[in-house]
Amino acid sequence: MNAQKLMDRALEGVDALGYRLDQMGITSKINRHNIAAFLMTEQKHLEGEWDSLQVRLNLHRCRFESITREFENRANALARPVMSQVSRFRPGVS
Repeated sequence: MNAQKLMDRALEGVDALGYRLDQMGITSKINRHNIAAFLMTEQKHLEGEWDSLQVRLNLHRCRFESITREFENRANALARPVMSQVSRFRPGVS
């Protein structure tokens, strides 16, 4: 089911709920327009939360990559002198 069909189905549900509320006489407090506005507001709120989580995830990913790069650089810096000493004692390896 695509997004448009889901949206149409949700709006039909909101309209049906608004119609029922009209029949019950609750229109002065809650109506279909308020419900639709609330749903749209919550949708934007959830989109913002999702974006916030994505930013946090990317931040942690960048920090992890930075730490692993630094670790690799330090490991290479330590291994280079050791490997050069080992290669001095091996015949035929330069």
